[in-house]
Amino acid sequence: MDNLLAIQLPDGTTIKPSTNTSSSRNPIQLVNGTTFNDIHMVVPLSVNTASLNDLITQGNWGDDDGDGQGTNGVTAMGSVSVSFTDADNNTVSRSDALDICKAPYKMTLSSTGGVLQTKYGLPNTRNFSSQTVTYYINPYSGPRICFVRPSTHSSTFEPSGMVPDKGFLVQSTSSSSYGLNFPTTGGNGLYFDLLIAGVDASQLTWSSVSRGGITATVSWRLPKQGGEEDAWIHDEDRSSYVTRVTLTGPRASDAQMQSDNPSPLTVPSLPQTFELVGRDSSGNEVKYGFVLRQWFVHRGDKWDYWSNQISWCGRLGYRAPKIKDLTNAKCGSDNRFPCYDGIDGATPSSNTWYNTRYIGAGFFTEWDNLEFYFDSMNYDDMSFRRASWTSDATDSGVQFIVSGGAVRIKDGSHREYIYCTTP
Repeated sequence: MDNLLAIQLPDGTTIKPSTNTSSSRNPIQLVNGTTFNDIHMVVPLSVNTASLNDLITQGNWGDDDGDGQGTNGVTAMGSVSVSFTDADNNTVSRSDALDICKAPYKMTLSSTGGVLQTKYGLPNTRNFSSQTVTYYINPYSGPRICFVRPSTHSSTFEPSGMVPDKGFLVQSTSSSSYGLNFPTTGGNGLYFDLLIAGVDASQLTWSSVSRGGITATVSWRLPKQGGEEDAWIHDEDRSSYVTRVTLTGPRASDAQMQSDNPSPLTVPSLPQTFELVGRDSSGNEVKYGFVLRQWFVHRGDKWDYWSNQISWCGRLGYRAPKIKDLTNAKCGSDNRFPCYDGIDGATPSSNTWYNTRYIGAGFFTEWDNLEFYFDSMNYDDMSFRRASWTSDATDSGVQFIVSGGAVRIKDGSHREYIYCTTP
């Protein structure tokens, strides 16, 4: 039965259940071939299940001493089946083009229990039990960035171009349209991971890129292990290194945060295009580009009235954000975010009072709740990390806050935290 469930790769290599060592973390690497049609097995191309009797009729059986050869020389009961799924357990057909970003694929061969019987020979009957083997397969591919992953912890995704647990899809590999990629907004200490396939990411060397007073640095490191940080990465993956991009740039000092009349803060020159290039010793190259259009700074744990916080941003040389700078929540979808004087969130809209993840539709919409980057954003107080006053206000004196991407009315005589932005 070992031969019955064996496979032959496009390069001629044969792997049997007894020699199969593949796993999701150690898949079989194809050196050529683009579909499962290129992998040979006992199940014919036209079907996913075949009876043993049909296989024998087609000549897929032989006996070393000749017993059972000829017409009706052997009979069999039982069947063999095959199934194919991608890394997310979506069913794949044999003719589908294999995608490294959907790997590793699982190819499962199963045989039912059954009986083989020959007309001659002793013994002339063999009973066999059911058996299943799974081969994990990675297709042949050059280096490729599959996903760009900021926090995916608490978000509404579809149909936003973001895949749960994996992050945003790469929108463009062309330098002329890097502006379609994540992120378009940034803040000091924020980070995201590049999920790379087709190359050993640990062997890539990257150079930092500085533009307009902002630096993007790439590191090969373990995810953070404690608290809320990196909580979107599953526990079983916390021991795996990641390719992490960290943004550094202007941030308010503690003295500026506590002052009602802060000294001006450096204002970055925006927009700026960043192209990150990783290379290994074999000449493999990986590129990722994005365009930063806005930069945000926060006032730390300084809780204050609306007018004071708006003024603080201006004195810093920045401005208080509008709702649309932070979120794509939609006014009128809930009584917590009524429509007033044309005030609304960014587009494409989430069609609800909280955000849906999109590139280019607001700071919180891109990055998620900033509590999940706690230490990296230099927070000192766990209570303030997700909310901000906005500069949006109605003629009748109604003010708004954005909290973790959701919008609601708040009286300016109450206190709240603030993020500032430029331009």
